[in-house]
Amino acid sequence: MKYSIYLIFIALFLFSCTHRNVDSGKSIFRYNESAGIISLDPAFARDQAGIWACNQIFNGLVQLDDTLAIQPCIARSWEISNDGKIYIFHLRNDIQFHKNKCFKNNIRKVTAHDFVYSFSRIIDPEISSPGAWVFNEIDSVEPFKALNDTTLEVKLKRSFPPFLGLLTMQYCSVIPHEALDLYKDNFRRNPVGTGPFYFKYWKEGVKLVLLRNPYYFEGDKTGRYPFLDVVSVTFLSDKQTAFLEFVKGNLDFISGLDASYKDELLTRDGKLQSKYESEINLITQPYLNTEYLGFMVDTVKLKSGNPLRLQKLRQAINYGFDRVKMMRYLRNNIGTPGIFGMIPMGLPGFDSTKMKGYFYDIQKAQKLLAEAGFPNGKGLPEITLSTTSSYLDLCKYIQQQLIEIGIPIKVDVAPPGSLREMMAQCKIPFFRGSWIADYPDAENYLSLFYSKNHSPEGPNYTHFTSPEFDRLYEKSMTETVDSLRFKMYQQMDNLIMEQAPVVVLYYDQILRFTQKNIQGLGSNPMNLLVLKKVKKGKQN
Repeated sequence: MKYSIYLIFIALFLFSCTHRNVDSGKSIFRYNESAGIISLDPAFARDQAGIWACNQIFNGLVQLDDTLAIQPCIARSWEISNDGKIYIFHLRNDIQFHKNKCFKNNIRKVTAHDFVYSFSRIIDPEISSPGAWVFNEIDSVEPFKALNDTTLEVKLKRSFPPFLGLLTMQYCSVIPHEALDLYKDNFRRNPVGTGPFYFKYWKEGVKLVLLRNPYYFEGDKTGRYPFLDVVSVTFLSDKQTAFLEFVKGNLDFISGLDASYKDELLTRDGKLQSKYESEINLITQPYLNTEYLGFMVDTVKLKSGNPLRLQKLRQAINYGFDRVKMMRYLRNNIGTPGIFGMIPMGLPGFDSTKMKGYFYDIQKAQKLLAEAGFPNGKGLPEITLSTTSSYLDLCKYIQQQLIEIGIPIKVDVAPPGSLREMMAQCKIPFFRGSWIADYPDAENYLSLFYSKNHSPEGPNYTHFTSPEFDRLYEKSMTETVDSLRFKMYQQMDNLIMEQAPVVVLYYDQILRFTQKNIQGLGSNPMNLLVLKKVKKGKQN
């Protein structure tokens, strides 16, 4: 205990020291990143910490607004060929890279050639970017071509309607070749982009400082973005310590909810505790994250006597526990009970009136259990559910309710890395999983059930196979009319629910807490941090 207190004291000392190093006369937005940042190179922006930082430094062709609609960014407009294979982007001619010594302390305009360079770098095997999959559908012959300085052509090998949404990812940011020529492998800590803030200082594990880009090209009727002078990021690993700094006013923003302060901030119904109402703003909305339990349904991989081969048993498990009560008592109603399908709330195409999921119904569960050959659970062997410690409380709750109707469940806890490896290698028949959207299209979720995406190469960890699902999936990829494609998505989602290769637990929810003097932060279902519109007033 004394050792832990000593570590917290040291962390707070470093935290306060790093804050004193920033000019107090500036408009400074402060947040903490407990997970740390590995790289500021957008080619490696694979986790939330890196994505948030890169989103302040870089831009791409297109961007998402808070409703997940795709908007122009560096590309002012674009056209897509009738067959969906050729994209022509028309670039703005007034966008500058950050002033940097790679340009001899000057600036340079962005051209289409920079996008050819940036995209080609992502798919270069020597770079080993985790974002290379974004361009899986590109043509094998000259997929990226600068027709002139302001016109870019991208060619696909076949139609793929979600492609434009993929280009909003930070992997697809534009970077100058001069910066890579100068910094080489050290570009990760010397980023040069076009974003609203430019890189100033980074002491890994201690502090990151970004400064206002005076040449930034976006704005609104109140002025040119960004309105902040400085973004200051600290790296306190202890979330409770970061929360205490937020309460003291030393941080402007915290995201999410940790168990250490969950009940301190929120009521059982997910509302802000009354004592904080005058000091803190709560911003909340649906998050494109579906939490679920997955069954291995591949009869070749499963042992012949494994009862999870039986569809009716999987359906009985789906009906056998109360998701509404689970959310209220274990998550303070943060999130929505998973009674629809895999496609989460907040995603274009979601329609609760057409999604057929599962709800709590003991009678149906018992009837299905009997039809599966196990009346009241008689003869049913123990089923092991594999999870991580973070979700042990949810799994214990489900275990208790299923045991009450005759379904014996054993909960096995594994480290996150080990669990993911076992899922990929088909070594566990029943597991907890989650899927956070990479891009704003339901195809991202439905791809988890496409037979050609079986793990370990793809994300189909359940090894679900359905010729009808595959037919609909492939047909939807040729449909360019959103409303018609969404109908196919709903058909696929309902087919998944009928076959029950998963148990949808809940659809997550974004929680953002800010000081009262922060305006314009907003939120979006991708949980992307956008600071270019933020204004900071005087603290009360």
